[in-house]
Amino acid sequence: MTLPDRPDDLVPLALDTAPAPAYGSASLCDLLPTIAAGQGVPGLHPTLTGLAPADRNCVFLVDGLGWEQLRTHPEDAPYLTSLLATSHGGTGAPITVGFPATTATSLASFGTGLPPGAHGLPGYTARNPETGELMNQLRWKPWTSPRVWQPYPTVFQLADEAGVHTAQVSSPAFADTPLTKIALSGGTFHGRLTGEERMDFAAEQLAAADRSLVYTYYSELDGKGHRFGVDSDAWRGQLMYVDRLVQRLAEQLPPRTALYVTADHGMIDIPFDEESRIDFDEDWELRAGVALLGGEGRARHVYAVPGAESDVLAVWREVLGDRFWVASREEAIAAGWFGPRVDERVHRRIGDVVAAAHADVVITASVNEPNESAMVGMHGSMTPVEQLVPLIEVRS
Repeated sequence: MTLPDRPDDLVPLALDTAPAPAYGSASLCDLLPTIAAGQGVPGLHPTLTGLAPADRNCVFLVDGLGWEQLRTHPEDAPYLTSLLATSHGGTGAPITVGFPATTATSLASFGTGLPPGAHGLPGYTARNPETGELMNQLRWKPWTSPRVWQPYPTVFQLADEAGVHTAQVSSPAFADTPLTKIALSGGTFHGRLTGEERMDFAAEQLAAADRSLVYTYYSELDGKGHRFGVDSDAWRGQLMYVDRLVQRLAEQLPPRTALYVTADHGMIDIPFDEESRIDFDEDWELRAGVALLGGEGRARHVYAVPGAESDVLAVWREVLGDRFWVASREEAIAAGWFGPRVDERVHRRIGDVVAAAHADVVITASVNEPNESAMVGMHGSMTPVEQLVPLIEVRS
């Protein structure tokens, strides 16, 4: 595919217009350290303002429950809508998830309390500098030692060591995955098949000790959004179900409990047309000098052939710069996209060029990523629809 002619006076988006996540004050990676610090876990500090300590705490993370999607569907989520004013410590505001706004990165940020530049999962797929291969960090393929890839302890592990009763209640399919081990382990994992079973068992685990920290998770809202879109009947049906699950759990909370409902990212539907879906595998300009294409459609890591880094940056900025924030690795790091610091082991996992969507557009790869390229709903970038999530609070 050849892109339409571009005007000679096209001005690339300035990198300082990208709304970098609020690491260290109001992001997903600040939630668990703030909660656990309030429970007396050593070495952790409350950085997310407005959250009063509680003896018992539960986080219900709903995959794909973006702030903007929730606010635009009040009739499908009446209970959650009634609680919107409680978000972010009663400010009625959302929090940010981090960049890229994708599940593997966000779950690692949530579970470790660290931004991506530290925990080292900087996208859906990223290059392993040791092998030169693209690693899928959600499916963990090809296999890489989990503790080498992400060496920091999780907040759940620190809480468990400090004597807090710690539990994860999720699908049995996630019990032994590498992502669970490096992001969510600590205490005891309990597999439960249905949403209702998870809510009921999470309430039991909260009541099992004077100090408890419980995590539970639901993924199907995200799945329906990817397949059918975020205003489809299937997606709305899942939102109705999530609303009932939250109410079911809230009504069973034991005394002295804080329940937080949040998410790992929002989502945006992308039209199926050539202007909205740019196919990397069919575009000779974008492919020139590129050794590997990583990330996902709205948050790309571009790994250049050695020596071609500056040329690739120039071409990507020329071709896409009015619709994507296009940065070199060093520019993206300096702008704080991956957090206030990037560990040395993580540095080369980040693309030589990083492209984050501003417009309603994606870079697909129809040959190498056929399943991802066929999705309706997408996420990954720093736009509000992807980046903002609720932090709804219920207390008993």
